[in-house]
Amino acid sequence: MAPSRSTWLGCSFGGLLVALLALQSMPQGSEGSNILGVFTSHSPSHFIVHMSIMKALAEKGHNITVVSSVPPKVTHKSIKHIVIPMSAAEEKILNDGMAGMVKEKPSIWTTMKSIFSSLGLLIDKQVDVLEDHRFQELYLNKGNKFDVVFVGFFFNTYQVALGARFNCPVIISWSGPPMLMVNEVLGNPELFSVPQMQIAVAPGKAMNFQQRAQNFVSTLGFNALNVYLNNKYQKFYNRLWGNDKSMPTFEQAKKNVSLAFCNGHAISEGPIRPNVPGIIEIGGIQVKSKPDPLPEDIKEFLDNAKNGAILFSLGSNLKAEHFNSDVVGNVFKGLSGLKQKVIWKWDDLEKTPGKASNILYKKWLPQDDILAHPKIKLFITHAGKGGVAEAQYHGVPMLALPVFADQPGNADKLVESGYGLRLELNSLDVAEFKEAIKKIIENPKYAQKLKSFSQLYRDRPLSAQESVVYWTEYVIRHRGAAHMQSPLVHMSFVASNNLDICIITALLLYVIFIINKIFWKFIWKKLFGKSNKASQKKKVKKQ
Repeated sequence: MAPSRSTWLGCSFGGLLVALLALQSMPQGSEGSNILGVFTSHSPSHFIVHMSIMKALAEKGHNITVVSSVPPKVTHKSIKHIVIPMSAAEEKILNDGMAGMVKEKPSIWTTMKSIFSSLGLLIDKQVDVLEDHRFQELYLNKGNKFDVVFVGFFFNTYQVALGARFNCPVIISWSGPPMLMVNEVLGNPELFSVPQMQIAVAPGKAMNFQQRAQNFVSTLGFNALNVYLNNKYQKFYNRLWGNDKSMPTFEQAKKNVSLAFCNGHAISEGPIRPNVPGIIEIGGIQVKSKPDPLPEDIKEFLDNAKNGAILFSLGSNLKAEHFNSDVVGNVFKGLSGLKQKVIWKWDDLEKTPGKASNILYKKWLPQDDILAHPKIKLFITHAGKGGVAEAQYHGVPMLALPVFADQPGNADKLVESGYGLRLELNSLDVAEFKEAIKKIIENPKYAQKLKSFSQLYRDRPLSAQESVVYWTEYVIRHRGAAHMQSPLVHMSFVASNNLDICIITALLLYVIFIINKIFWKFIWKKLFGKSNKASQKKKVKKQ
């Protein structure tokens, strides 16, 4: 018997309902947002952090355009790159400056001095990138529309105005934990009780008197430096947008930053400090939750390391020609005599420091993936923030050979925390070098300390990548995050430090003191003035 019309309609409706419910339960796709990343710093290590943020967003389906001064090492098929590099002559100036800095005793002050002299290009050339026609085409072409713009921070605060330039919210990407230049635009309190980057304090401990004194002086120094830099930034701002009536003033532009992604994780790394909601910690953003397969030659080299292996890398900024031959020779003598296998990052494979059966030289290394290999027992590093974070994540002890910038402070912190040892690269002694390597590898306390740290470092409500995606999409959904801003952003130095109230209070106290003084002087005269006059008259009569 054929089904009735009503039965057929019922079945059709039921089938349609089931199909609709099935579609409803499927993940809902959404058109990706258009995101612009402007990363003008010439530091490859900074760029790795910035590009790791961009990659996390690209993997969620967003359309990414990146402008940079260096080519990317981290990338994705959905990221469009616009590279505006330095000229060969400028690269040479920068290299010469780097080589000169390597030969000096490492400290944050040495780095600052170099940045404002031989390495001044690191600041000045960032303006040139924004004046390049390839960058300007992005906003002159009215067909381009961006939902948010990322600014890679490094001596370029004036670039926060790119939010106004592209008529969208602006987010800061910073390669370290919160510091003065980030705190300023987010209204994050700058506190003398929080150790600066060069002050090494173990997690959970307070600064001693000497450290507090050093920190007090350096905090004043960084604040004075910031005053100087803001004057420099104002000139850059005027040069770029001074004649554009549609642009806000520099001071107004600084008050329109939605949030900042900072490459730190205070709970595990320290220091513990108060942060405003606009500071989002994404420490270890460049670390992959699951390592990629290693290149075949590296994999085979490590798999055959019966006595374990060592990774030796001094980062992306430092090259072989920056070091004198004695230093390189001492490093080779120390490493070539070890029973462990060594992977050595070396730029010029035609001119290696020497041949040894236990050493594999590579121009480029998948550092994070290598550190994840179970045979790696030690990481010999310049103590850059990125490399230290990767080693900490994978629980690999370190021997630090710091050179400049935040590296000396990072090295001191890892020693203070029990994650490894530190030696001076320029005065490296072969015997001392080998002894330090032996001590770290053979003493399990370093690996045990890092294992505990790694558990804290990984234990988060959201991974670094998930935090980036959530908060970026949050800013896009709400067209900015003005509601998250600290009131300090909109307060002057006088108001935020209550200097006007202190001055008025001091004046009131002074007036009260004067009135009180006059009052009691008057009372004294009334009470004792007559008796004093009478006694004086008696004295006169007796005479």
